[in-house]
Amino acid sequence: MKFIVDESAGRAVSDYLREIGYDVIAVTELMPQADDQIILNRAARERRVLITNDKDFGELVFRNGHAHHGVLLLRLQDESPANRVRIVKAVLEQYAEPLKKYFIVATERRVRIRQSKNINEIGVSP
Repeated sequence: MKFIVDESAGRAVSDYLREIGYDVIAVTELMPQADDQIILNRAARERRVLITNDKDFGELVFRNGHAHHGVLLLRLQDESPANRVRIVKAVLEQYAEPLKKYFIVATERRVRIRQSKNINEIGVSP
């Protein structure tokens, strides 16, 4: 699996994914301050899962019908780098396959997997 990590998700997430062997593009390194649509286009073109904290990607995907290869939107109360990494790790351990196809919203308490208008809520173990 390949990832593109938005600036809003932070360097700790990029570093963690690289440490465990994933192919990662960090927006801060290769495309600083890039427009959201450009980031999503690259992610789709290169079949990368996008990890972000930016809700605007939801609008691009659901309202504008933008193509993607999986999006993980982190909606966290605790925005610390350690908590972001903890949640990404939990999602990867439990939802690696859906991550490649769906728009996933992760909080400290739950994971929502969205496909079109269908929403499945699944509890997540911290």
